[in-house]
Amino acid sequence: MRIFLFVALLCQMSTAQAQSLVSGKVTNKKNGQPLEGVTVQLTGRNVFGTHTNENGYFAIKVTNGNAYTLQVSYLGFKAYSQQITVNGATNVNISLEETGLFVKPVEIASLRATRTAPFTKSELSAEDIKKQNLGQDLPLLLNQMPGVVTNSDAGNGVGYTGIRVRGTDITRINVTANGIPLNDAESQGVFFVNMPDFASSLSSIQLQRGVGTSTNGGSAFGATMNLSTNTFNDKAYAEFDNSYGSYDTWKHTVKAGTGLINDHFTFDARLSKISSNGYVDRASSDLKSFYTSAAYISKNTAIRLNIFSGKEKTYQAWNGITKDMLETNRRYNSSGTEKPGEPYDNETDNYQQTHYQLFLNQVINDHLNFNVALHMTRGKGYYENYKAGEEYASYGLTPPVIGDTTITATDLVRQLWLDNYFYGTVFSLNGTHNRFNWSVGGGYNRYDGNHYGKVIWAEYPMPINYKWYDLDAFKSDLNFYAKGEYAVIEKLKAFADVQYRHVKYDIDGFRKNPTLVQNNKYNFFNPKVGLNYAINDQNSAYASFAVANKEPNRDDFEAGVTNTPKPEKLQNVEAGYAFRSKTVVLQANVYYMDYKDQLVLTGRINDVGAYTRVNIPKSYRAGIELQAAANVTNYFTVAANAAFSKNKIKHLTAYIDDAYYSYNTVAVNFDNTDISFSPNVVAGYTLTFKPVKNLNIDILGKYVGAQFLDNTSNKDAQLPSYFVSDARINYLVPQKLFKELGLTLMLNNIFNKKYVANGYTYTYFNDDKRISAENGYYPMAEFNVMAGVHVAF
Repeated sequence: MRIFLFVALLCQMSTAQAQSLVSGKVTNKKNGQPLEGVTVQLTGRNVFGTHTNENGYFAIKVTNGNAYTLQVSYLGFKAYSQQITVNGATNVNISLEETGLFVKPVEIASLRATRTAPFTKSELSAEDIKKQNLGQDLPLLLNQMPGVVTNSDAGNGVGYTGIRVRGTDITRINVTANGIPLNDAESQGVFFVNMPDFASSLSSIQLQRGVGTSTNGGSAFGATMNLSTNTFNDKAYAEFDNSYGSYDTWKHTVKAGTGLINDHFTFDARLSKISSNGYVDRASSDLKSFYTSAAYISKNTAIRLNIFSGKEKTYQAWNGITKDMLETNRRYNSSGTEKPGEPYDNETDNYQQTHYQLFLNQVINDHLNFNVALHMTRGKGYYENYKAGEEYASYGLTPPVIGDTTITATDLVRQLWLDNYFYGTVFSLNGTHNRFNWSVGGGYNRYDGNHYGKVIWAEYPMPINYKWYDLDAFKSDLNFYAKGEYAVIEKLKAFADVQYRHVKYDIDGFRKNPTLVQNNKYNFFNPKVGLNYAINDQNSAYASFAVANKEPNRDDFEAGVTNTPKPEKLQNVEAGYAFRSKTVVLQANVYYMDYKDQLVLTGRINDVGAYTRVNIPKSYRAGIELQAAANVTNYFTVAANAAFSKNKIKHLTAYIDDAYYSYNTVAVNFDNTDISFSPNVVAGYTLTFKPVKNLNIDILGKYVGAQFLDNTSNKDAQLPSYFVSDARINYLVPQKLFKELGLTLMLNNIFNKKYVANGYTYTYFNDDKRISAENGYYPMAEFNVMAGVHVAF
């Protein structure tokens, strides 16, 4: 209630002052063409900003009678600045001069959905990222986007984290960095813990919900995340970011760049270290990373080499806790407790991943350019466990005899290793014309992975560094796409996109089933079509239809040769409407995602006794997503979003143990059940106050509805809904010593809610022959604080 009273007071104070409109048009000085997406800012008592629309127009409402600095910037053009005093409506037309250098990242233009593309999308700019980037993993930065739900094993967002979009997990979200695929070829997930503080090198993030446009690589099966780092800085700079907070969480970041040297060369670098004890007991993280980028830029050519790497050591917090512990000791961690006495101190995950990206962007003429890139990702690491009472037979060894006693089992410490290379090329040719813009491209990617396990210590005799399995996997992915956008009439644009993928995946055995060999080939055709209609300068609408196909993950193939899973298929319909005025933005979209042969957990056991996913014939997701943003006054803005959905499996055969941890299962049929981890309601809001110059106060809220932990709609296997509130304060300190001195304070979970964002379940028939559930939970942190200092030179 106090917050709303405060809001009302601010509104009354602000509206008491007269306001005027500063508007204008930004064009290219060379040819007079309007420029879309230009950043326009008015700096005075506060900073007001916007972007030009497709016709180059901008409009900003400011307080009358004040002096401002008008700053206009756009990639590839010289920055523009002038002093203005606002006394009534003010019109300013600006012509920007090209720098004469090819600095626009072609690989982004060819892969991302444009503003008029008929797909559902959201974006975060570098400024959006900067004001909240205090050390939490990258998925947490997207938490306020529509339909997004995030979680953290350690509870405070440092270490292993997860993200779901419309209930779709990371193994079905295509993630690229500068157009280079990041998804692991086998699990198809992305482990952002291997890329610590990558957000500090990002210039923007685009998240497409639904199938979206064609991208390089697989896993584009419900959402696409495009990350961009290839920015151009024409001036030398240096930045230092340091933050500290709850659970002894530290983040140190140093960034620097040379600016443009001899009119052609640039070099940028970042060095980061993040550490935390974690909210969950012993869920510590020790994360290190670097990013370097060197570029040669001329009028028609840009060559860039990116090398970035991350090294992580995290204490495992994968096991979750029981319901009883959730109520009595929610920070408990069972990892390492198989060791007698104190928990094993090195029950850790250790991995290093280094990325190499080489780009050539070339302008052929005013209407044609191309991009080609070579890439390689080198990954190597292991996780270590103390295991009690492990049988020698399980490790392919004959039990030793000591005296007259045969030792059948021993305590031991093991490491499960992954040693892999992922390499290939991506390319695109792009044409820009008056009515028709097009792109053709594709890529070839190859994965060489080695899985092996070592025993590094045993209580009873065992060979030193004994390797009990050593298995290889190879995967190749060849894809081509062609896409185009055609202006049928001035206001109506038609979009078409086709992609072909050929996937070959060879697995030479599994840890628990080393003789099971899988060789599979897939050919996928993924068409997409859509329309975008600009009703007028303020109103627009779009509709699209897209098809996606996806091969199974590595674990799915362990079901056995006779039960080899089929690929999944998705047909996605999207339609949306947007209203954009000078002070208000309203957006609404509906979607229907129809799945064939979706892979879900049913309780079925594979050939080695592990739970495996099974194809189900029919399932769907349908929903509506709403977004609104408004500049209520110069000192108060509000943004909100809400997603309402139904996520259903039309028919499911689940396999449930006939008793607690029984090896016998009973097949039970269900109709119209909910898809797991798919809340029917996800909503969020951000209230932004600017009470004094250079001070921004954001109040954030996030609501996530109840989620089922399995696909049977069993209410005992459910995560309850939760609502969490955060506060974020950013202040630019007036001073003359540095180019910029910024302070940030983040107050997370300010009402100290004890909530859970992720979990798992095991169901069985109890003595009353009713289905019971034993759940595991991953609790999130209670009230916690992070504070940061940003210094720029």
